[in-house]
Amino acid sequence: MSVSRYPVKEDELTITAMRAQGAGGQNVNKVSSAIHLRFDIAASSLPDWLRERLLNLSDQRISKDGVIIIKAQQYRTQEQNRADALLRLQALIDGASHTPKARRATKPTYGSQQRRLAGKSQRSAIKSLRGRVDD
Repeated sequence: MSVSRYPVKEDELTITAMRAQGAGGQNVNKVSSAIHLRFDIAASSLPDWLRERLLNLSDQRISKDGVIIIKAQQYRTQEQNRADALLRLQALIDGASHTPKARRATKPTYGSQQRRLAGKSQRSAIKSLRGRVDD
């Protein structure tokens, strides 16, 4: 896995342990194994342009106050859920920091134009033979 260019600092995160939802079991609803992660975009040390991009994302994990809220409860242990929440936060930030490569307009080559016209002529000749047959 590649290292992120914009890592999140631990002191900018608010991580709270809570009980996981779902069907009960031996320890499922009794132990605080789920993680509730909060990350305030405006108060973060991320570059201004990246904060702007994050705030403009239409993601349900970003509240109207500009706070990213991630709830991780997929795993049984608090450590695994914490790692999962941090990974999901980093993936969201990395996705916002990605700038797509600018598309360059190109023209069709001379050969491709000639092949297209030859194919059209051949198809036209085939279709012209479909007319009424006179004896």
